[in-house]
Amino acid sequence: MSKQENNHMKKMVMNSNQENNQDKNMQMSEHQDHQSMSHIKMTHRNMETNHDDMEHMDHEMSGMNMGHGMSGHHMNMDMGDLNRRFWISLILTIPVILFSPMAGMGGFGFHFSWSPLLLTIIGSILYFYGGKPFFSGAKMEMKSKQPGMMSLITLGITVAYFYSIYSVVANNVFHVTPTVDEFFWELSTLIDIMLLGHIIEMKSIDSAGSAVDALSKLLPSTAKVVRNGQVVNVNVADLKINDIVQVQAGEKIPADGAIVKGTTTVNESLVTGESKLVPKSINDDVIGGSINNDGTFEFKVDKAQNDSFLNKVMQLVMNASNNKSHAQTIADKVAGYLFYAALTVAIIAFISWMFVSGATIALPIAVTVLIIACPHALGLAIPLVVSRPTALAAQNGLLIRDSSALEQSNKVQYVLMDKTGTLTEGNFKLNFYQTFNSHYSKDQILALAGALEKTSSHPLAKGVMDEVAEKKLQLDEAEDVQQIPGFGLTGIVNGKKYQLVSSNYFEKESIEYNQETVNKLLADKNNSISFLIENNQVIGVIGEGDEIKAGSKPMIDYLKQHHIQPVMLTGDNEAIAASVASSLGIDDYRAKLLPEDKQKIVAEYQKRGTTMFIGDGVNDAPSLSGANVGVAIGAGTDVAIDSADIVLVRSDPKDVVDLFKLAKRTADKMKQNLWWGAGYNIVALPLAAGVLAFAGILLSPMVGAVLMSLSTVVVSVNALTLRIG
Repeated sequence: MSKQENNHMKKMVMNSNQENNQDKNMQMSEHQDHQSMSHIKMTHRNMETNHDDMEHMDHEMSGMNMGHGMSGHHMNMDMGDLNRRFWISLILTIPVILFSPMAGMGGFGFHFSWSPLLLTIIGSILYFYGGKPFFSGAKMEMKSKQPGMMSLITLGITVAYFYSIYSVVANNVFHVTPTVDEFFWELSTLIDIMLLGHIIEMKSIDSAGSAVDALSKLLPSTAKVVRNGQVVNVNVADLKINDIVQVQAGEKIPADGAIVKGTTTVNESLVTGESKLVPKSINDDVIGGSINNDGTFEFKVDKAQNDSFLNKVMQLVMNASNNKSHAQTIADKVAGYLFYAALTVAIIAFISWMFVSGATIALPIAVTVLIIACPHALGLAIPLVVSRPTALAAQNGLLIRDSSALEQSNKVQYVLMDKTGTLTEGNFKLNFYQTFNSHYSKDQILALAGALEKTSSHPLAKGVMDEVAEKKLQLDEAEDVQQIPGFGLTGIVNGKKYQLVSSNYFEKESIEYNQETVNKLLADKNNSISFLIENNQVIGVIGEGDEIKAGSKPMIDYLKQHHIQPVMLTGDNEAIAASVASSLGIDDYRAKLLPEDKQKIVAEYQKRGTTMFIGDGVNDAPSLSGANVGVAIGAGTDVAIDSADIVLVRSDPKDVVDLFKLAKRTADKMKQNLWWGAGYNIVALPLAAGVLAFAGILLSPMVGAVLMSLSTVVVSVNALTLRIG
């Protein structure tokens, strides 16, 4: 990341007093060839606390994706407010049912002199309080010139409310005959059902806010600053440019800067996705949020606070979430067609009946048309289908955080995916070990390596020790074990000095080795190769690799069979990327990528078609937020999970196959339910308008209510038949 790329970095104010709970062992290797990151100039993250700015940012975050409830409708409120409106509206519906004649169906007989006034008061509360979310949504739909479900609901409840007010005045003030029907019953039940539909489907999808919050937790709360030769603890928020900060082994690096004293290896996987421990020495850059592995060093904070790597990623996440395009869903489109159809039919019916029978007949017919168009069944059609696959998905290792993502999954043309931790296990396993010296057996080579690695904390040590434990080998005690920064380690076992190092050490110390054999070993790019040396001679070798997940190949095969193009994006070097891509049959891959590089590539593919991104690390968060569908590996970081629409709980790439199958079957059920929900309107609207009046058939609100109920039952039963297999 260059200085130029950081010039337009927007200042973000975040406060973090929590330790990072994501210190998982990513199994990286200091023995692998180091991919230099010296070109990445990172700086200290702004940790200044500003309560008002924080609240403002949270408000912006909460409004980003709340429109996804109810198939993309815009409801700018939290779930608590929505629940509160539903329960209050439901309670108020009880007296409406008791005192309302229910559009000519007779009522329950609870009628007294002031019951019309009571109905008017309750109906007004229901309309203005319970209907507020729909008014807001309809306003946004009209602004975008895309009337949908919110507009259709608003039309229905508005006509029902004002015509009911008219009926109360006409019947009780002017005492007209015949009496005018009122629709408070339809008003209240429509509001209740629509609010319930939103609650069924709506999720806590403030993903960008959660992701930024998780990012803030990557940094420690305090830093060790060297002042006048003394080390003092200060809040990370108080760090300044040119401060000298000390970081000990195992600690998180609190800011971005350049090393001025000491050497070490650093685990940058949580922030860069790089699957190796990165050697660091004087003048090398370090990134805030990464983890110091094995040495103590000091670094100088050398950049402005708001130019840090984590701030850059946070901004990318926020921008990606804000810019994420959510197409109008199929339910909205159908509701939009019904909106225009209801208005058109009502206007035609009113004009036609005006000429035939006058306003007293024409107005009730037009109102009946508009009220019958109220989408009771249509409003439940999608939420009921969506709630079913959410439960099915959870049973099959899929957590759907955003219901609209399932609909988008059915349109995916490109699946872009991270490598480490997504397609591969993300930890190193001992794949082979052998001897080059007749005086040592294979197991003796392993035992010597185990003796050296026994007290080490780096990931390669775990692979060796796991194999030692499995073989039940007895280990001798190693003495004077020391790190060889950037190469490996050395120690004395049974009075003999050994080194366990990478091939780069050969040139440094003029080690004797068989060039052809070593080249052949190094050609296997899937393995990190460590050589055991005694008296400047190679006596054995150990190979550890980041194993490809068993489910990766079936997933890639499925994608290709269904004409979905897989694309691998990784921060690893070209050789490792090419090897993994070749093993999996992926033709399109990109290597040595930074977070913003991945996001740009996702944006490029989005221009060609609908994209899905699968990842697990902090560096994947912007891409997960920016893709049409973001899928996070469950074993990944909280940041990645919070940025995603869907989470693979079992971290098995093969579950993506079930995701696509479920998306296809869900889409089929949605279409079926939409036909049942809209089909009711297709039949009812013309009949209510009186197209068969010449034959004595004129649909009354009572019959319309019966058809509506039947349609609602059908869509409910149909939703329950959804299965993955």
